Amino acid sequence: MRNKSHQALAAALLSGSLLAACQSNPPTTQDEAVNKEAVVKTDSAAAPVAKADSVPTIGSPQLLFTLDDAHNTPDGLALAPNGHLILSVPNLADNSQPASLMEIDGTTIKPFATNLPVEPTTKKAAPMDLAFGPDGNLYYAENQYENSKDFKSRLMKVTMKNGKPGAITTVVDNFALANAVVWKGNTIYVTDSQWDLPDNDEGSAILKFSLAELNKGTVHLKPKTMDPHVLATFTTTVNETGVDNGADGMDYDSKGNFYTGSFGDGKLYKVSLKPDGSLAKQETLQLKGKAIPCVDGLIIDRTTDKMYLCNSRENAIEIVDLRNGNAVTTLAQNGDTDGTGGKLDQPAEVLLKGKRLYISDFDKPEKQFVNSKSDAPHTMSVIDLP
Repeated sequence: MRNKSHQALAAALLSGSLLAACQSNPPTTQDEAVNKEAVVKTDSAAAPVAKADSVPTIGSPQLLFTLDDAHNTPDGLALAPNGHLILSVPNLADNSQPASLMEIDGTTIKPFATNLPVEPTTKKAAPMDLAFGPDGNLYYAENQYENSKDFKSRLMKVTMKNGKPGAITTVVDNFALANAVVWKGNTIYVTDSQWDLPDNDEGSAILKFSLAELNKGTVHLKPKTMDPHVLATFTTTVNETGVDNGADGMDYDSKGNFYTGSFGDGKLYKVSLKPDGSLAKQETLQLKGKAIPCVDGLIIDRTTDKMYLCNSRENAIEIVDLRNGNAVTTLAQNGDTDGTGGKLDQPAEVLLKGKRLYISDFDKPEKQFVNSKSDAPHTMSVIDLP
Protein backbone atom coordinates (compact mmCIF):
# COMPACT_ATOMS: atom_id res chain seq x y z
CA MET A 1 0.00 0.00 0.00
CA ARG A 2 2.84 2.40 0.82
CA ASN A 3 4.49 1.90 -2.59
CA LYS A 4 1.22 2.48 -4.42
CA SER A 5 0.64 5.67 -2.41
CA HIS A 6 4.09 6.99 -3.29
CA GLN A 7 3.49 6.27 -6.97
CA ALA A 8 0.21 8.19 -6.87
CA LEU A 9 1.87 11.12 -5.16
CA ALA A 10 4.70 11.20 -7.69
CA ALA A 11 2.22 11.24 -10.55
CA ALA A 12 0.30 14.10 -8.96
CA LEU A 13 3.49 16.03 -8.37
CA LEU A 14 4.49 15.67 -12.03
CA SER A 15 1.10 16.88 -13.19
CA GLY A 16 1.20 19.86 -10.84
CA SER A 17 -2.54 19.73 -10.24
CA LEU A 18 -5.23 17.56 -8.73
CA LEU A 19 -6.40 14.66 -10.84
CA ALA A 20 -9.83 15.28 -12.34
CA ALA A 21 -10.78 11.77 -11.28
CA CYS A 22 -10.58 12.90 -7.66
CA GLN A 23 -13.64 15.04 -8.31
CA SER A 24 -15.61 12.78 -10.64
CA ASN A 25 -14.91 9.44 -8.95
CA PRO A 26 -14.50 10.01 -5.22
CA PRO A 27 -12.83 7.14 -3.34
CA THR A 28 -15.07 4.72 -1.51
CA THR A 29 -12.45 2.99 0.63
CA GLN A 30 -9.54 4.05 2.84
CA ASP A 31 -7.01 2.58 0.38
CA GLU A 32 -8.53 4.41 -2.56
CA ALA A 33 -8.44 7.66 -0.64
CA VAL A 34 -4.75 7.20 0.14
CA ASN A 35 -4.04 6.47 -3.53
CA LYS A 36 -5.87 9.61 -4.62
CA GLU A 37 -4.28 11.97 -2.13
CA ALA A 38 -2.29 14.55 -4.05
CA VAL A 39 0.83 16.59 -3.62
CA VAL A 40 -0.24 20.09 -4.58
CA LYS A 41 2.07 22.90 -5.56
CA THR A 42 0.93 26.43 -4.85
CA ASP A 43 0.88 28.57 -7.97
CA SER A 44 -0.52 31.94 -7.04
CA ALA A 45 0.06 33.29 -10.56
CA ALA A 46 -2.14 30.55 -11.98
CA ALA A 47 -4.80 30.80 -9.26
CA PRO A 48 -8.27 31.26 -10.76
CA VAL A 49 -9.88 34.65 -10.40
CA ALA A 50 -12.50 34.79 -7.68
CA LYS A 51 -16.11 35.28 -8.71
CA ALA A 52 -17.54 38.78 -8.46
CA ASP A 53 -18.69 39.51 -4.95
CA SER A 54 -20.97 42.40 -4.14
CA VAL A 55 -20.08 42.28 -0.44
CA PRO A 56 -17.26 44.72 0.44
CA THR A 57 -14.08 42.91 1.38
CA ILE A 58 -11.30 43.65 3.84
CA GLY A 59 -7.72 42.51 3.37
CA SER A 60 -6.32 40.23 0.71
CA PRO A 61 -6.04 36.59 1.78
CA GLN A 62 -4.16 34.55 -0.80
CA LEU A 63 -4.66 30.98 -1.97
CA LEU A 64 -2.29 28.46 -0.41
CA PHE A 65 -3.77 25.13 -1.53
CA THR A 66 -6.79 23.73 -3.30
CA LEU A 67 -7.71 20.26 -2.01
CA ASP A 68 -9.77 17.54 -3.65
CA ASP A 69 -13.13 16.15 -2.51
CA ALA A 70 -11.32 13.52 -0.42
CA HIS A 71 -10.19 16.44 1.78
CA ASN A 72 -13.36 18.50 2.08
CA THR A 73 -13.03 20.14 5.50
CA PRO A 74 -9.49 21.24 6.38
CA ASP A 75 -9.33 22.16 10.06
CA GLY A 76 -6.63 22.00 12.75
CA LEU A 77 -3.05 23.21 12.29
CA ALA A 78 0.06 22.38 14.30
CA LEU A 79 3.69 23.45 13.98
CA ALA A 80 6.03 20.43 13.96
CA PRO A 81 9.54 20.49 15.46
CA ASN A 82 11.03 20.42 11.94
CA GLY A 83 9.13 23.57 10.94
CA HIS A 84 6.54 21.77 8.84
CA LEU A 85 2.81 22.17 9.52
CA ILE A 86 0.40 19.33 10.21
CA LEU A 87 -3.17 19.79 8.99
CA SER A 88 -6.14 17.77 10.22
CA VAL A 89 -8.89 16.93 7.74
CA PRO A 90 -11.92 15.50 9.59
CA ASN A 91 -14.10 15.52 6.45
CA LEU A 92 -17.20 16.41 8.43
CA ALA A 93 -18.86 18.01 5.41
CA ASP A 94 -18.75 14.61 3.68
CA ASN A 95 -17.66 11.94 6.10
CA SER A 96 -18.02 9.20 3.54
CA GLN A 97 -14.42 10.24 2.91
CA PRO A 98 -11.96 8.93 5.52
CA ALA A 99 -10.32 11.52 7.73
CA SER A 100 -6.57 12.11 7.55
CA LEU A 101 -3.64 14.23 8.64
CA MET A 102 -1.61 16.10 6.02
CA GLU A 103 1.88 17.62 6.13
CA ILE A 104 2.68 21.08 4.75
CA ASP A 105 6.26 21.87 3.79
CA GLY A 106 6.44 25.35 2.30
CA THR A 107 4.35 25.18 -0.87
CA THR A 108 3.80 21.42 -0.83
CA ILE A 109 1.12 19.38 0.93
CA LYS A 110 1.30 15.60 1.20
CA PRO A 111 -0.13 12.74 3.31
CA PHE A 112 1.16 12.47 6.87
CA ALA A 113 -1.11 9.92 8.57
CA THR A 114 -3.96 8.39 6.62
CA ASN A 115 -4.95 5.24 8.47
CA LEU A 116 -6.37 6.99 11.53
CA PRO A 117 -8.01 4.64 14.03
CA VAL A 118 -11.78 4.94 13.96
CA GLU A 119 -13.89 5.11 17.11
CA PRO A 120 -15.20 1.55 17.64
CA THR A 121 -18.90 2.41 17.73
CA THR A 122 -19.12 5.23 15.15
CA LYS A 123 -16.58 3.63 12.79
CA LYS A 124 -15.27 7.13 12.03
CA ALA A 125 -12.16 9.16 12.76
CA ALA A 126 -12.56 12.93 13.08
CA PRO A 127 -9.34 14.82 13.97
CA MET A 128 -9.72 18.47 14.91
CA ASP A 129 -7.09 20.66 16.61
CA LEU A 130 -3.66 19.20 17.26
CA ALA A 131 -0.34 20.04 18.91
CA PHE A 132 3.06 18.51 19.55
CA GLY A 133 3.78 17.71 23.20
CA PRO A 134 7.00 18.09 25.20
CA ASP A 135 7.61 14.37 24.59
CA GLY A 136 7.84 15.01 20.83
CA ASN A 137 4.60 13.19 20.09
CA LEU A 138 1.59 14.65 18.29
CA TYR A 139 -1.76 14.90 20.08
CA TYR A 140 -5.10 15.59 18.41
CA ALA A 141 -8.63 16.13 19.63
CA GLU A 142 -11.21 13.97 17.92
CA ASN A 143 -14.74 15.30 17.42
CA GLN A 144 -17.25 12.48 17.27
CA TYR A 145 -20.17 14.72 18.25
CA GLU A 146 -21.72 14.72 14.77
CA ASN A 147 -21.50 10.93 14.70
CA SER A 148 -22.72 10.35 18.25
CA LYS A 149 -23.94 12.54 21.12
CA ASP A 150 -23.00 9.78 23.58
CA PHE A 151 -19.58 11.11 24.66
CA LYS A 152 -17.52 9.26 22.04
CA SER A 153 -14.94 11.99 21.37
CA ARG A 154 -11.33 11.37 22.32
CA LEU A 155 -7.82 12.75 22.72
CA MET A 156 -5.41 10.78 20.54
CA LYS A 157 -1.61 10.42 20.57
CA VAL A 158 0.48 9.90 17.45
CA THR A 159 3.77 8.39 18.56
CA MET A 160 6.55 9.99 16.52
CA LYS A 161 9.64 8.08 15.41
CA ASN A 162 12.40 9.93 13.55
CA GLY A 163 9.92 12.57 12.45
CA LYS A 164 7.44 10.01 11.13
CA PRO A 165 4.06 8.99 12.61
CA GLY A 166 3.92 5.61 14.31
CA ALA A 167 1.23 4.03 16.49
CA ILE A 168 -1.88 6.11 17.18
CA THR A 169 -3.56 5.47 20.53
CA THR A 170 -6.35 6.87 22.69
CA VAL A 171 -5.08 8.73 25.76
CA VAL A 172 -8.40 10.24 26.96
CA ASP A 173 -11.93 9.17 26.14
CA ASN A 174 -15.52 10.15 26.99
CA PHE A 175 -15.36 13.74 25.73
CA ALA A 176 -18.57 15.09 24.17
CA LEU A 177 -16.98 17.38 21.55
CA ALA A 178 -13.20 17.57 21.98
CA ASN A 179 -11.99 20.56 20.01
CA ALA A 180 -8.88 22.68 20.72
CA VAL A 181 -5.63 21.39 22.21
CA VAL A 182 -2.79 23.45 23.66
CA TRP A 183 0.33 22.26 25.46
CA LYS A 184 1.90 24.51 28.12
CA GLY A 185 4.81 22.89 29.88
CA ASN A 186 3.92 19.31 30.74
CA THR A 187 0.16 19.96 30.76
CA ILE A 188 -2.24 19.67 27.84
CA TYR A 189 -5.41 21.76 27.81
CA VAL A 190 -8.45 20.65 25.78
CA THR A 191 -11.72 22.44 25.11
CA ASP A 192 -14.94 20.46 25.06
CA SER A 193 -17.54 22.51 23.21
CA GLN A 194 -20.44 20.42 24.56
CA TRP A 195 -19.49 19.60 28.16
CA ASP A 196 -23.05 19.75 29.50
CA LEU A 197 -23.89 19.33 33.17
CA PRO A 198 -27.14 18.11 34.71
CA ASP A 199 -28.26 21.71 35.26
CA ASN A 200 -26.73 23.19 32.10
CA ASP A 201 -27.58 21.94 28.60
CA GLU A 202 -25.55 24.75 27.00
CA GLY A 203 -22.30 23.96 28.80
CA SER A 204 -18.70 23.75 27.63
CA ALA A 205 -15.36 23.49 29.40
CA ILE A 206 -11.59 23.55 29.41
CA LEU A 207 -10.07 20.33 30.75
CA LYS A 208 -6.41 19.67 31.57
CA PHE A 209 -4.19 16.60 31.84
CA SER A 210 -0.58 16.12 32.85
CA LEU A 211 1.85 14.27 30.61
CA ALA A 212 2.66 11.93 33.50
CA GLU A 213 -1.00 10.96 33.80
CA LEU A 214 -1.36 10.34 30.08
CA ASN A 215 1.69 8.09 30.16
CA LYS A 216 0.02 5.84 32.73
CA GLY A 217 -2.78 4.74 30.42
CA THR A 218 -6.09 5.89 28.99
CA VAL A 219 -7.90 8.48 31.11
CA HIS A 220 -11.66 7.89 31.31
CA LEU A 221 -13.65 11.09 31.84
CA LYS A 222 -16.92 11.13 33.75
CA PRO A 223 -19.48 12.85 31.47
CA LYS A 224 -22.00 15.36 32.83
CA THR A 225 -19.97 15.88 36.00
CA MET A 226 -17.39 18.32 37.32
CA ASP A 227 -14.74 15.75 36.51
CA PRO A 228 -11.46 16.48 38.36
CA HIS A 229 -9.88 17.37 35.01
CA VAL A 230 -12.28 20.28 34.44
CA LEU A 231 -10.48 23.60 34.80
CA ALA A 232 -13.28 26.02 33.87
CA THR A 233 -16.84 25.82 32.57
CA PHE A 234 -18.89 28.16 30.39
CA THR A 235 -22.49 28.63 29.26
CA THR A 236 -23.50 29.49 25.69
CA THR A 237 -26.36 31.89 25.03
CA VAL A 238 -28.24 30.33 22.12
CA ASN A 239 -29.20 32.87 19.46
CA GLU A 240 -30.80 32.80 16.02
CA THR A 241 -28.18 30.36 14.74
CA GLY A 242 -29.49 27.73 17.13
CA VAL A 243 -25.90 26.69 17.90
CA ASP A 244 -25.03 25.89 21.52
CA ASN A 245 -21.40 24.87 20.93
CA GLY A 246 -19.30 26.74 23.47
CA ALA A 247 -15.56 26.88 24.18
CA ASP A 248 -13.76 26.36 20.90
CA GLY A 249 -10.34 27.81 20.01
CA MET A 250 -7.79 28.32 22.79
CA ASP A 251 -4.31 29.74 23.45
CA TYR A 252 -2.38 31.58 26.17
CA ASP A 253 -0.69 34.99 26.31
CA SER A 254 2.81 36.09 27.32
CA LYS A 255 1.81 36.04 31.00
CA GLY A 256 0.39 32.52 30.87
CA ASN A 257 -3.29 33.50 30.91
CA PHE A 258 -5.52 31.26 28.81
CA TYR A 259 -8.19 32.49 26.42
CA THR A 260 -11.04 30.67 24.73
CA GLY A 261 -14.09 31.78 22.82
CA SER A 262 -17.60 30.48 22.29
CA PHE A 263 -18.53 29.29 18.82
CA GLY A 264 -22.24 29.78 19.49
CA ASP A 265 -22.36 33.32 20.89
CA GLY A 266 -18.90 34.83 20.35
CA LYS A 267 -18.03 35.50 23.99
CA LEU A 268 -14.30 35.62 24.72
CA TYR A 269 -13.06 34.36 28.08
CA LYS A 270 -9.84 34.89 30.01
CA VAL A 271 -8.81 32.14 32.42
CA SER A 272 -6.03 32.90 34.91
CA LEU A 273 -4.22 30.16 36.80
CA LYS A 274 -2.70 29.86 40.27
CA PRO A 275 0.93 28.73 40.59
CA ASP A 276 -0.28 25.16 41.16
CA GLY A 277 -2.20 25.25 37.87
CA SER A 278 -5.68 25.45 39.39
CA LEU A 279 -8.21 28.12 38.43
CA ALA A 280 -7.50 31.56 39.88
CA LYS A 281 -9.99 33.71 37.96
CA GLN A 282 -12.37 33.44 35.04
CA GLU A 283 -13.77 36.51 33.27
CA THR A 284 -15.60 37.51 30.11
CA LEU A 285 -13.56 39.95 28.04
CA GLN A 286 -15.04 43.36 27.34
CA LEU A 287 -14.13 44.14 23.76
CA LYS A 288 -13.51 47.60 22.33
CA GLY A 289 -14.86 48.29 18.87
CA LYS A 290 -16.48 45.59 16.78
CA ALA A 291 -18.57 42.89 18.46
CA ILE A 292 -17.62 39.31 17.56
CA PRO A 293 -20.59 36.93 17.15
CA CYS A 294 -18.68 33.66 16.75
CA VAL A 295 -15.25 32.39 17.81
CA ASP A 296 -13.71 29.35 16.16
CA GLY A 297 -9.95 28.73 16.12
CA LEU A 298 -7.56 31.32 17.53
CA ILE A 299 -3.88 31.91 18.16
CA ILE A 300 -1.98 34.52 20.20
CA ASP A 301 1.28 36.10 19.10
CA ARG A 302 2.99 36.17 22.48
CA THR A 303 5.52 38.78 21.32
CA THR A 304 2.70 41.30 20.91
CA ASP A 305 -0.21 39.62 22.73
CA LYS A 306 -2.37 40.12 19.68
CA MET A 307 -4.98 37.42 19.22
CA TYR A 308 -5.91 36.27 15.71
CA LEU A 309 -9.26 34.53 15.66
CA CYS A 310 -11.65 33.02 13.17
CA ASN A 311 -15.04 34.70 13.15
CA SER A 312 -16.63 31.85 11.23
CA ARG A 313 -20.12 33.30 11.20
CA GLU A 314 -19.09 36.52 9.46
CA ASN A 315 -16.41 34.89 7.30
CA ALA A 316 -13.67 37.00 8.86
CA ILE A 317 -10.34 36.98 10.67
CA GLU A 318 -10.34 39.37 13.64
CA ILE A 319 -7.46 40.77 15.69
CA VAL A 320 -7.97 41.36 19.41
CA ASP A 321 -5.21 43.51 20.94
CA LEU A 322 -4.95 42.16 24.49
CA ARG A 323 -2.52 44.95 25.49
CA ASN A 324 -4.74 47.72 24.19
CA GLY A 325 -8.07 47.34 25.94
CA ASN A 326 -9.03 44.28 23.88
CA ALA A 327 -9.49 46.47 20.80
CA VAL A 328 -10.92 44.58 17.84
CA THR A 329 -9.93 45.14 14.22
CA THR A 330 -10.79 43.06 11.17
CA LEU A 331 -7.77 41.69 9.35
CA ALA A 332 -9.72 40.08 6.51
CA GLN A 333 -13.33 39.50 5.55
CA ASN A 334 -15.18 38.20 2.52
CA GLY A 335 -18.78 37.70 1.53
CA ASP A 336 -20.33 34.38 0.58
CA THR A 337 -17.47 32.95 -1.48
CA ASP A 338 -16.53 29.42 -2.50
CA GLY A 339 -12.89 30.05 -1.58
CA THR A 340 -11.70 30.53 -5.14
CA GLY A 341 -8.46 32.47 -5.33
CA GLY A 342 -7.90 32.23 -1.59
CA LYS A 343 -10.88 34.24 -0.40
CA LEU A 344 -12.08 33.24 3.05
CA ASP A 345 -14.61 30.42 3.04
CA GLN A 346 -15.65 30.02 6.67
CA PRO A 347 -12.24 30.11 8.38
CA ALA A 348 -11.96 27.63 11.23
CA GLU A 349 -8.33 27.62 12.31
CA VAL A 350 -5.30 29.90 12.18
CA LEU A 351 -1.62 29.27 12.79
CA LEU A 352 1.08 31.93 12.92
CA LYS A 353 4.54 31.04 11.64
CA GLY A 354 6.80 34.06 11.56
CA LYS A 355 4.80 36.78 9.84
CA ARG A 356 2.65 34.36 7.85
CA LEU A 357 -0.86 33.52 9.07
CA TYR A 358 -2.10 30.15 7.79
CA ILE A 359 -5.89 29.73 7.57
CA SER A 360 -7.94 26.58 7.06
CA ASP A 361 -11.30 27.15 5.38
CA PHE A 362 -13.68 24.67 6.99
CA ASP A 363 -16.63 25.51 4.71
CA LYS A 364 -19.37 23.76 6.66
CA PRO A 365 -21.84 26.51 7.58
CA GLU A 366 -24.48 26.75 10.25
CA LYS A 367 -27.77 28.62 9.94
CA GLN A 368 -27.40 32.42 9.64
CA PHE A 369 -23.73 32.20 8.61
CA VAL A 370 -22.42 34.36 5.74
CA ASN A 371 -21.13 31.17 4.15
CA SER A 372 -24.32 29.61 2.84
CA LYS A 373 -23.20 26.18 1.62
CA SER A 374 -20.38 23.68 1.61
CA ASP A 375 -18.90 23.46 -1.86
CA ALA A 376 -15.73 22.95 -3.88
CA PRO A 377 -13.07 24.17 -4.10
CA HIS A 378 -11.77 23.13 -0.67
CA THR A 379 -9.09 25.61 0.21
CA MET A 380 -6.47 26.95 2.56
CA SER A 381 -5.54 30.62 2.63
CA VAL A 382 -2.60 32.68 3.88
CA ILE A 383 -2.09 36.29 4.94
CA ASP A 384 1.38 37.80 5.16
CA LEU A 385 1.42 40.23 8.07
CA PRO A 386 3.35 43.52 8.08
